[in-house]
Amino acid sequence: MSKNAIDIKGLKKVYRGRGGAEDKVALTGIDLEIPRGSMFGLLGPNGAGKSTTINILAGLVNKTEGSASIWGFDIDQNPRNARANIGIVPQELMFDAFFTPREMLEVQAGMYGVPKAERRTEELLKAVHLLDKADAYSRSLSGGMKRRLLVAKALVHNPPVLVLDEPTAGVDIELRQQLWDYVRELHARGTTVVLTTHYLEEAEELCDTIAIINHGEVVCCEPTEQLLKRIDEKEIVITLAETLDGVPNALRSFKAHVRDAHRVAVQISQADANVGEVLAAVQAAGLTITDIATDETDLEDIFLQLTSSQGEAA
Repeated sequence: MSKNAIDIKGLKKVYRGRGGAEDKVALTGIDLEIPRGSMFGLLGPNGAGKSTTINILAGLVNKTEGSASIWGFDIDQNPRNARANIGIVPQELMFDAFFTPREMLEVQAGMYGVPKAERRTEELLKAVHLLDKADAYSRSLSGGMKRRLLVAKALVHNPPVLVLDEPTAGVDIELRQQLWDYVRELHARGTTVVLTTHYLEEAEELCDTIAIINHGEVVCCEPTEQLLKRIDEKEIVITLAETLDGVPNALRSFKAHVRDAHRVAVQISQADANVGEVLAAVQAAGLTITDIATDETDLEDIFLQLTSSQGEAA
C-alpha cells in the first residue's frame, strides 16, 4: 500500500479542438505525491490546471495520459475503490432546490452504499452548523450555508482524503473561520486534506506542504516552511525626519528605493543581512532615523515570482 494519499505521475489532459479549432492543453505532465495525513495546498492562477486535476481524480474528466491513484487504488484499474476513498467539495454551488439538507445527505450516502444504520446525517449537519436548517429547502440557504453543506456531502462516506476546491470563495470571515476550524478537526483525526485556494495567507497558515501549478505544470512542490525560504530577501523600511527627493547618496550602493517623502526601503539578503551597515550609512549621511520596520517575504511574493518568471520563460 502506498504511503501517499494521492499519487499522480505524468498526468496530461488535452481538450481536442473541434471544427478546426486548436487543441487546448490543460495539463502538460503533472507529477505529485501527496502524503497521507498531510494538509496539502494546491495553488495557481485561474486556468493553471488545478480544477482539471481535481476533476480527473473525481472521475468527472478523462485524462489523456499518465496515471493517478487514491489511497493506493488506481483511478482506471479500481475506479470504485479510488472514488470511495476521496470526498470532493467542488467550487461550484450545485443543488436541487427542492431537497432539504437532510435529504441531500441521505441520498448522497445511499449513492455510496452507506447502510442506513451507519449514516451520520445528524452528526455532519451539526458539525457544519446546519442542524437547525436540516429540513429547510436548499434554495433558502445562504451562500455560506450551501458551501458548508457541500463539505458535509463530501464526508457522508467517511473518506480518508478530502479535497476542497476554493471552499471559502464568497464566504464571510466568520463562516470561513468556522469552516476551517472543522477542517482542522478532521485533519487532527487523520484525514488528508487537499486545498486549492486564492487566499494565499490561508494556505500559508494551514498547509504543511504547497504545490504551485502554472500553465498545466508543477512549478514547485515543497514544505511550506522551506518554500518561504526560497526568496532569501527582506526589506528594511527606514522612516526619516528629513524630506526625501530621491534615494540618499549614502544608500545608493544598496538595493534601495523611496517609499514616500519620509521613507526609504532597502532590500537585503536574509542570509547575509547586515542591518548595521545600512543604519551606519544613514547616520553617516547626517539623516535622522525616526522609525525602522521590516517586511518579511510571504507566500504571495513567492507565488507571484514563480508564476511570472514561468510566464516570461514561456
